[in-house]
Amino acid sequence: MKRLKRTLTLVGIMGMTLLLTACSNGPITSHSKGLWDHYILYNCSRFIIWLSHNFGGYGMGIIIFTIIIRIILLPLMYYQTKQTLKTQEITPQLKALQKKYSSRDRDTMMKMQEEQRALYRKAGINPYVTMLPLLIQLPVMWALYQAIWRTSELRSGSFLWLQLGHTDPYYVMPILAAVFTLISSWLSMASMPEKNTMTTVMTWGMPIMVFFMALGFSSAITLYWVVTNAFQVVQTLLIQNPFKINRERKEKQQAERDRKRAIARAKRKALRSHRRH
Repeated sequence: MKRLKRTLTLVGIMGMTLLLTACSNGPITSHSKGLWDHYILYNCSRFIIWLSHNFGGYGMGIIIFTIIIRIILLPLMYYQTKQTLKTQEITPQLKALQKKYSSRDRDTMMKMQEEQRALYRKAGINPYVTMLPLLIQLPVMWALYQAIWRTSELRSGSFLWLQLGHTDPYYVMPILAAVFTLISSWLSMASMPEKNTMTTVMTWGMPIMVFFMALGFSSAITLYWVVTNAFQVVQTLLIQNPFKINRERKEKQQAERDRKRAIARAKRKALRSHRRH
């Protein structure tokens, strides 16, 4: 456990270092300096431009590159999603532990944490490792975002009715970004066994925030958002399909009810048989 904590701390420090070195807003060129700008952002922007020249323009370059990055991250997202689903299934038991150990004194808190760890082990959940996909994903997605934003060649291109360096005059991209965010959020929340005010606010609040933010960003960035959120919808349907999860959960609950009824019938039958004798 200590080794795992040290690893997470190291990854966190590396991630923060990358983000802090990414504060420059200048254009990305071959003369850009630093690990983040020269080796990461510059190569990302060159690859997007190469895709653009070979697959139908800057818009298609952004779309294809975004899909490639999402596919690369898919195994991490799959792992994170499976861990999240396992956590959702034991949420009632975690709440029961919190209610059982409602006192905030140190001994009680330690007992609750011990039982929580035992519950996590039994369910096959590692709450520390589930942070790794997020720590890895953030720098990658931020690199993609900045590679588009800080490459003048990408921002000066066009795609369909869009001038990639300017906002969408018809608001189509901000609307699509918000719609796909809403669908993705709703699908993710729909599989939760218990919902609360916070999940409802997140489901509806995030799309509204994305829409208003997208109104002020260039079309290159909103195009990236649309593709990312659309991919997220497909990804959720593939590895976190709420319709399948809820159906399987109901079938499991029904099977458990049937098992308990069968046991109760067997007990009644055994009791009647015992009384006859």
